[in-house]
Amino acid sequence: MSEERFGEFVLVRRHEGGHVAELALDRPKAMNAVSSGMARAIAGACTALGEDRDVRVVVLTSTHERAFCVGADLKERNSLSDAELLRQRPVSRGAYTGVLELPVPVIAAVHGYALGGGFELALSCDVIVADRTAVVGLPEVSVGVLPGGGGTQLLPRRVGAARAAELVFTARRVEAAEARELGLVDVLVDEGRDREEALAMASRIAANSPVGVRAAKRALRLGQGLDLRAGLEVEDAAWRTVAFSGDRAEGVAAFNEKRKPQWPGE
Repeated sequence: MSEERFGEFVLVRRHEGGHVAELALDRPKAMNAVSSGMARAIAGACTALGEDRDVRVVVLTSTHERAFCVGADLKERNSLSDAELLRQRPVSRGAYTGVLELPVPVIAAVHGYALGGGFELALSCDVIVADRTAVVGLPEVSVGVLPGGGGTQLLPRRVGAARAAELVFTARRVEAAEARELGLVDVLVDEGRDREEALAMASRIAANSPVGVRAAKRALRLGQGLDLRAGLEVEDAAWRTVAFSGDRAEGVAAFNEKRKPQWPGE
């Protein structure tokens, strides 16, 4: 396993021969509150991972024992003038869009608090694995703002407009069991096993065709919100990028020869 640090607060670990990348939030003294410096580091790490064709899956984790991420750094925000806050906005957005726009599957491993921007980072992932200590929510309106890291758009896509409205307007925190019941998280595991399960899932995904998986993610994301006819056109376009690829040829050959495929990734 190799490690690379992005800024002071983000650590990237490579697993499975580099095919699984773990993006670890590493600002333990602030429970991973997202400062401007940390936002830049998340965005930078995502850019590097998105450009690395060896990376097939990303797992978003936390090094803090009691928190995934408690959201924006409100101490920093309190020190900013209106002009500084406006200039800081693209920096903040860059962290969330960096995760959201990764071309490979992204799995969040959540334990403890995942609140505000912390939960929005998880919502930007494709799958959320949580342990039984997880507490999630979007409490922004309780401090005079609104979810600005994609929460007002990503949460309704998970749980529907009415449920998202209730959660955003009340600013309530949701514990793990209810979060699983409502669909706020996808997989619920025993305490302390979120990272282990997320990495195991990533390993299973990484064993599949990287061309096929990337295309499937693209079809899933681009097809959201479209009517069925338009969605099927998105799927057909994604199919065409895979149908004549080296991965497709290798997958068919490996199946017929009853062997494990050696994906060329192109």
